[in-house]
Amino acid sequence: MQESDAVASQPTPFLVLIYRMPTKPTSGRVAVWRQLRKIGAIYVQQSVCVFPDFAAVRADLQPILARILESSGEYHLLPVRAVSLAEYQKLVDQFLEQTAKQYAEIIENCEVNFQKEVEFEIFRKNFTYEEAEEIRAELEKINIWFERVKSRDWFGAPNREETAAWIARSEQLLDDFESRVFAIHQASGDAQTGENQPTRSARPRTLRRPQDGKHASRSDGARARRPGRTRASTSKETVGASDRRLRSLIGDSL
Repeated sequence: MQESDAVASQPTPFLVLIYRMPTKPTSGRVAVWRQLRKIGAIYVQQSVCVFPDFAAVRADLQPILARILESSGEYHLLPVRAVSLAEYQKLVDQFLEQTAKQYAEIIENCEVNFQKEVEFEIFRKNFTYEEAEEIRAELEKINIWFERVKSRDWFGAPNREETAAWIARSEQLLDDFESRVFAIHQASGDAQTGENQPTRSARPRTLRRPQDGKHASRSDGARARRPGRTRASTSKETVGASDRRLRSLIGDSL
């Protein structure tokens, strides 16, 4: 059985963390409180919180405990092995309530924010690649959020499946939006393949500068050969003129 799938019918041992930190600066205390809540702690009193005693939880606690000591604080981490069924159920109920609230926040985000945003973009016909990418990024954040909450759902909150269904619905909504974006861009591309589409020969050529010495030396060699070809042409013209003059002289003598 995975740690996140543990149920109340099989008692789970708990850890109690009691810590104390200096009142100033408050940033250290706030950071520790936020990190403890992030890994799934429930607070039974101020600076007293409880976790299921799982290896993954102990690993998550290590950097937080180090932060407490670095901030000149102190702590006690106490395993709880013997607890009455009534107290055990109270703790389980608190974990369930906390996780259910987090799932409810995700559902609200899907229903009120994500879905309304997609519907609004459809209403204003904003079928652009950039908008689709922005909406996709928002859905990825929701998925990461859901996975994090699910990993701390140790006792099976009742609205877990409902949350998964809302995320699946949001995924389908986004898939439909992206399909419309693709179809519009495809149609736009087809319309440009006719008379308005420039031919390859009409495209201006881009001049490229030499990238290395090889190209430069080739150009220099070409320039160096041009005077040579000019001299050769000139010599042929000179020889031709002399030959004609010589024939003229021979003819006169005869």
